[in-house]
Amino acid sequence: MFIQTQDTPNPNSMKFIPGRTVMESSTMDFPSPATAYCSPLARQLFRIEGVKSVFFGSDFITITKTSEDTDWNLMKPDIYATIMDFFASGLPVVTEEAPRTDTAASEEDDEVVAMIKELLDTRIRPTVQEDGGDVIFKGFEDGIVQLKLQGSCTNCPSSIITLKSGIQNMLQFYIPEVEGVEQRIPPGVEEGAIIHHKSLIEKISKEHFRKLKLILKSAFKIRE
Repeated sequence: MFIQTQDTPNPNSMKFIPGRTVMESSTMDFPSPATAYCSPLARQLFRIEGVKSVFFGSDFITITKTSEDTDWNLMKPDIYATIMDFFASGLPVVTEEAPRTDTAASEEDDEVVAMIKELLDTRIRPTVQEDGGDVIFKGFEDGIVQLKLQGSCTNCPSSIITLKSGIQNMLQFYIPEVEGVEQRIPPGVEEGAIIHHKSLIEKISKEHFRKLKLILKSAFKIRE
């Protein structure tokens, strides 16, 4: 097995691409070892020193390290070995049925919620997943769409700011009922951290906004 790596907009997160399917039809986020009870692969990855969180996409694994001081070059050999040994074992990545994400369509959804989920699934989530993360629908109330970021987007203030802007523009253009978007910000991302990382925020925000702007222009022909 040849495992490729890919940087993400979050310097503390990296995509590992094993060249085979990781998750069949959904994504799974493991923000802590306690949440990895249903995945033997995630549990093994958490045993590696410096691993803070694990995220499974369709064909990739995003690892987030504990801090910028942790050296990827020291972590990579253990991550490679863990992934290769696991897939060689033939064990399932997930031993219990993965819970349905709130982004998945449901017969109980009203028309507006169904449209929001459809746009997220077809236009936004693929772009976010390219960067090793995901965005999950958490609710719609009083005109406000609530979203949660996962994977490389977690604890990355720039992603929170940028994706809110891009998603909000798209949803408001296509769905008049949408008045705004709110992020369910993970613990640990505080206002002080956002100010402290201002230069990083600006750098990453431009890249995310560029991608989302291309999607908006091609899908909805929004004027600049």
